Amino acid sequence: MILMGAGGVFCVIGAFGVLRMPGFYTRMHAASVIDTLGASLIIVGLLLQSGFTLASGKLLILWLLIFFCSPTASHSLANAAHRRGVTPWQPDQGAKSSSKN
Repeated sequence: MILMGAGGVFCVIGAFGVLRMPGFYTRMHAASVIDTLGASLIIVGLLLQSGFTLASGKLLILWLLIFFCSPTASHSLANAAHRRGVTPWQPDQGAKSSSKN
């Protein structure tokens, strides 16, 4: 239960990171890293709770899928954004946009 609770806390922190971070790349980083960690902790907690059953085998397959696909998808998304010309956020960009208002 502790691992599942910690995984849930990490997922909520990642959601706040997506809402609070200023730029595309920082938001994507918050979502991808915390999502993988949070999901891994939740799945490990479920594995310990289910014991050695068919469900634990399915959970292991799900964990492998998340562990490999989430970072790959994040890298692909960042690469596509970079090719489209999305620039990384600079600290002075926030000041310039707020001074226009």
